[in-house]
Amino acid sequence: MVASARTEPRGSMAMELTIGDPALTARLERGMDASEKWLRALAAEARDPCVAEVAGHLFGPGGKRLRPLLALVGAEFGERARGIAAPPAAVLSSADPSATDPASADPSAADPSAADPAIADPAATDPSPAVEAAALAELVHVASLYHDDVMDQARTRRGVPSVNARWGNTTAVLAGNWLLSKAAQLAAELGPETIRLQSKVTNRLIMGQIRELVGPSDDDDPLSHYFTVVAGKSAALIAMALQLGAVRTGAPEHVVQTLAEYGEHLGIAFQISDDILDITSTSEVSGKEQGKDLAIGVASLPVLLALADERPEAGELRALLSAATAGPEGAGLPRAVALLHRCGALAEARTVMNARLLRARTAANRLPDGPATRVLHALCDFVARRDH
Repeated sequence: MVASARTEPRGSMAMELTIGDPALTARLERGMDASEKWLRALAAEARDPCVAEVAGHLFGPGGKRLRPLLALVGAEFGERARGIAAPPAAVLSSADPSATDPASADPSAADPSAADPAIADPAATDPSPAVEAAALAELVHVASLYHDDVMDQARTRRGVPSVNARWGNTTAVLAGNWLLSKAAQLAAELGPETIRLQSKVTNRLIMGQIRELVGPSDDDDPLSHYFTVVAGKSAALIAMALQLGAVRTGAPEHVVQTLAEYGEHLGIAFQISDDILDITSTSEVSGKEQGKDLAIGVASLPVLLALADERPEAGELRALLSAATAGPEGAGLPRAVALLHRCGALAEARTVMNARLLRARTAANRLPDGPATRVLHALCDFVARRDH
C-alpha cells in the first residue's frame, strides 16, 4: 500500500516564510502557481501520451516546491521582477517571435493590468523572468528525482508511486533525460548566462550521482566524500535556483554570488536534515519510505558519524548494514535506528547541520536588508526544525 504523504496546500510554505508581508506572499504564491502551470503544460506538449504522463507524474502531487520558491525569492533581489507567467509553449516555441519578445506580443500586454492576475488572465501575459527561473529550477530538480529514485530503488515519491516503481527503471531514466533536455532547451532560449548555470549544475549533479554510486576510494575520507557528493547532488540545485532568479531579474553580480554561497550551505544543511528524517520520520509524514537510505546502505551522515570512531555500537550497526537486514520488512531496521539514536550520531548530525545553517545565515547577512533576505533567514529556521 502506498503511504499517503503529508501534503501542503500550494503556497503554504511561502506563507510560512513571509509572515507579516502579504505583498511578498502574494507574489511568491502567484509565481508558484504560474510555474506549476508552466510545467504541467510543458509535459502535456509531448507528442506521445505516455511520455506526457510519465514526464508530468511529479508535477501534480504534493511537495514543498523549494527550488521554484528559491528562484522566486532570488528574483526579488533583481530590478526586473515583474508580472506572472505564460504557458511553456509560449517560451519553448521559437517559431513564433511573439512568444518571447514582449514588443511583438499582443498590444494588450502593454497594459499594466496585464501583470495583475486579479485583472488579467495569467496565461495571456508574457512570461516573467522570475517564473522562467522557477520553472527551470523545478524541471532540473524533478529530472534528478527520477534518476535518484532508480539509484535508490525508491517505491514512493511525494506520496505517490515513484516513476521507476510504476513504469520501470528504463522508462524512469529516459523520462528524466527528456526533462533534462527540456531544461536545456529552455535555458538556451533564456540566454547564455542561464544556459551556463544550467549546464554547470547538471554536470555537478551527474558527477555527484556517479561519485555516490562508485563510493569513496581506499584513500578517500568517507566524510569528505559525503560532502563532495552532497554538494553536487543537493547544494548545487538549491544554489542554482537562487542564482537563476537573481540573474533573470538583473541582480548585481555580487548579490548573485552571495546567493550562491548561501544556497550551497543551505543545500548541504537541507540534505543533512533529509538524512536525519530518513531515520526519524514516518512515511505517513514524509511521503517517503522510512529508513530507505539506511536499508539500501546509502552512506548518510548519521551512519558515517556512527561508524567513524569505532564507538561500541559501530560493530553491530556495520553488521546490520552489511548483511542488508535493515530493510523495511526485516527486524534489523528498528534495531539500526535504535543504535543510531543511542550512540549520539543523530545529535552529532544535527550539530553539523546547524553549523552549515550558521554559515548560510552569515552569507545572508551580507545581502541587502529587506523582505527577501528575511525569507532566507526564515528558510534556515525551517530547515532546522523541519519534520518532513
